[in-house]
Amino acid sequence: MIDEEALKKLVKAGEIAKRVREYAEKLVKPGAKLLDIAELLEKRIRELGGEPAFPVNIGINEVAAHYTPVLSDVTMLPDNSIVKIDIGVHVDGFIADTAVTVSLNPAFEGLVEAARLALEKALEAFRPGIRASELGSVIEKAIKSAGYKSIKNLSGHGMARYVIHSGVTIPNFGDVFSWHRLEEGVYAIEPFATNGVGLVEEAPLVTIYALKQKTRRLLQQAEHFYNKVYGERRTLPFTLRWYVRSADEYSSALEVLNLLKKCKCLVEYPVLVEKGRGLVSQFEHTIVVLKNEVVVTTA
Repeated sequence: MIDEEALKKLVKAGEIAKRVREYAEKLVKPGAKLLDIAELLEKRIRELGGEPAFPVNIGINEVAAHYTPVLSDVTMLPDNSIVKIDIGVHVDGFIADTAVTVSLNPAFEGLVEAARLALEKALEAFRPGIRASELGSVIEKAIKSAGYKSIKNLSGHGMARYVIHSGVTIPNFGDVFSWHRLEEGVYAIEPFATNGVGLVEEAPLVTIYALKQKTRRLLQQAEHFYNKVYGERRTLPFTLRWYVRSADEYSSALEVLNLLKKCKCLVEYPVLVEKGRGLVSQFEHTIVVLKNEVVVTTA
């Protein structure tokens, strides 16, 4: 049940996310540093009265998801690339999730439009109680009509307070097993389109983490870090650059993460890349489903 106070905070988070997404589009230029982009966007979220629901994700070309710049990252946006910016905002734990793709090469505009069209069609089709498989079919059909493939092992998702993935999935294709209905709740719809094979795989790199609720005390150093992060974020994703300021601190923090991993209270989000190394585009909005209406908070 979404009460009036929760809806107010969800709408505020969505408004902030929309403004930051529009700001992000202006920052995507050849030669721009990924670290500068991420930190400027995260700073803007806070200036507008929210907090990042997860670190800003920046995906270049075949990178589909889960890359955020690390401390002292010198990576720059290359010429002729296609860039995804995924932004999460929370207000008192109530989340808005949105994404945009910017092409730095006119040749990729068709791929950009494929994901944009799929999101548009999905929002047009959405109604309280729609089956997730039906929405997935709408997304897949729109992307196919533009001459591209939807990425089948990436999906939209339900969200709850302080929980970025609540367990409900919204496929980007007509998955016959996704027979569940999208009833009252909060959902992120995020079509991914590609000129590759239509699947992603994990790369051997992790820059985003989240905590699980611990079941026992940890070693002192790990306990201190855990309590600090969990006190601020609960189970929302984070990145180490939020908590360290030097290379030495970064190395020590990685050791702490290894301790948390051994204690099974750490979640890792590996960088996801298109399996055929095809280019990827993404668009995303957050919707709040009420009893008789749908509110697109990030539009």
